Order: sequence, then C-alpha cells, then structure tokens
Amino acid sequence: MSFNRYEQTLCDYIEERAEEKRYWMDQVRELVSRGERRSSTALMLNDRLWEYFQERARHEASLRNLVAYEGPGKVSMLNLSEYWLRMWAPPAKRKA
Repeated sequence: MSFNRYEQTLCDYIEERAEEKRYWMDQVRELVSRGERRSSTALMLNDRLWEYFQERARHEASLRNLVAYEGPGKVSMLNLSEYWLRMWAPPAKRKA
C-alpha cells in the first residue's frame, strides 16, 4: 500500500512510540466493535487520524515541518486507515 507524505510521516511517528501505537490499535478495535461497515469505519478512522495529525503538528517538529512544506489543507488519511484496519482489526465476517 502506498501512503501519502502525511500518512507516512504520521505512521512513522506512531510506530516509534509504543504508547501511541497501543492507543491507535485500541481505537481501531473500538471502531470495528461498533459493527459498522468497513468503509464507514475507515472513514471514521480517517477523520480521527486527521484531527490527531493537526493536534500533534502543533507540538512535533516532523509533523509541523511537513505542514509548512506541503501546506495546511486537509489531507486524506484513508490509506493509513484501511491499512490499520487490515492489520489490527479482526477479519470481517463473511456472509454465507
């Protein structure tokens, strides 16, 4: 899967911090436990990741520098959301 710069930078940031990674694993599982369609869950996670990115960019140089270079507009985190759903959530149940 290919990530945009924002997704890759955020993914690297979270992977380097065990507590942050654990938090996001829990977030993914909590969203999946709601029983919504995977596409809806991915969109919800996308929104949460973007909000998190914006909040952390105020405090973390690597994220702040990316915003300064790329611009402040909203960027999709959907590829990262879908990837984490595949990696951290239980497999979706198949309909018989």
